[in-house]
Amino acid sequence: MSEFTEANRANWDERAVLHADRGPHGYRVSQYIEDREAISGVVRFDLPRLGPVAGLRTAHLQCHIGTDTLSLARLGARVTGLDFSANAIDEARRLVTDTGDDVDFVVADVYDAASVLEPGTFDLVYTGVGALCWLPSVDRWARVVADLLAPGGSLFIREGHPILWSMDERLDDDLHLRFPYFEREQPLEWDDDSTYVETTRPLTATRTYEWNHGLGEIVTALIAAGLRIDLLEEHDSVPWEALPGQMVQREDGEFALAALSGVAPLSYTVRASRPA
Repeated sequence: MSEFTEANRANWDERAVLHADRGPHGYRVSQYIEDREAISGVVRFDLPRLGPVAGLRTAHLQCHIGTDTLSLARLGARVTGLDFSANAIDEARRLVTDTGDDVDFVVADVYDAASVLEPGTFDLVYTGVGALCWLPSVDRWARVVADLLAPGGSLFIREGHPILWSMDERLDDDLHLRFPYFEREQPLEWDDDSTYVETTRPLTATRTYEWNHGLGEIVTALIAAGLRIDLLEEHDSVPWEALPGQMVQREDGEFALAALSGVAPLSYTVRASRPA
């Protein structure tokens, strides 16, 4: 395990416990216990592009505490969630025990997914927002996705746009491109005791490491792994307040730029498939 992965894992181990708070903080997971038909806002946004998932054998990579994972299960998918944080998987299992949803969870690094899951058998590989920035190589990730998919199976990913990851969120007077757009060997280092949702206390494992990946790099990596690009769509919103002081929240829960609406893409969706 690299020092970067070790630091990120410690950070996400701590975030997982805080995000799974049963009260009004974190991911507000009680909503999934109280309403057995509730699905996450992330998956709800995905539905028009995701299409029917009922009956599909699905691998949810970097699933965190499982709110999107159980949402896919509630839509009829047969889902296995995978995450490198043992605490996240513990919280995910605790959540589906409380909700009664039928979901399997596995602790593993995403790069090891084809070793711990059954390769070549998944109809759908799903990845949610805020996942790729923790991975040093998008080429390795794309090869894992291709290895997991059955012939005719599809990848679905919605992710923060690399333009967004290039912006400095600490400056709220304008959009400031400060950080690398393209993948680099050395990551950006951060030291921050907060997370992107309200929590009951600050983090203590504060140091993290991230990598950006250009949109062309991501698409090219998928093609090089033998997948066909079926959809590429850019969006003007993200599901969290990525640029504090410059965003408004819409009725669907998404955040979009306020005064600078439409100036930059904030997220994107890619669907890719393994030829039958």
